[in-house]
Amino acid sequence: MTASVSVGEKKQFVRWFLGSYKLKRRECIWILNYLLSNDELLEKTHFVEEAHYCPRAMVMSTTESKEIPFQFYKGKLMTADAEKSFHDLRLHPEEALYVQLNFPSIPPVPLYLAVLEENPHLPKGAAVSEQDRLLAEQVLKESLSSYQVETILKKIDEALDAGDKERFYDLSALLATVKSMKKDGV
Repeated sequence: MTASVSVGEKKQFVRWFLGSYKLKRRECIWILNYLLSNDELLEKTHFVEEAHYCPRAMVMSTTESKEIPFQFYKGKLMTADAEKSFHDLRLHPEEALYVQLNFPSIPPVPLYLAVLEENPHLPKGAAVSEQDRLLAEQVLKESLSSYQVETILKKIDEALDAGDKERFYDLSALLATVKSMKKDGV
């Protein structure tokens, strides 16, 4: 989990998310697309867990999730009306927005982990323990390593298909290096 996430990273994640999942409410797609088109608002948007503790938050769920389809929180008010939340976004782009996305992410998706921030509004008892944080970092490291290996293997297959021996040898050496680093825990 990172403290400062760039607008570019958020855009990359939201585009990936929209291309990978179907949301329970079509209005959620409109809202996420609106976030993509408004850098000022996206800069103030934070992807967190347990967003209902935040002063201004949205919870959206994919069709694969058992969670509520949509919920918007502002102060002590809560609504499932996506149009009211969209109106609030347009009127107050300068206010921080906390977004919780409920989707199947086991193992955690590296793009999601890259934008996931610690929720500053979590009550003390609900905060993530140091052990949980270390475990999350380990999962992220393993996930990124596995992705890197998969990518290299795919490129090796492409080199074989193209009959490019030099590229095949270079990628094979790179794969061996990555696997040895993974084995050594680097």
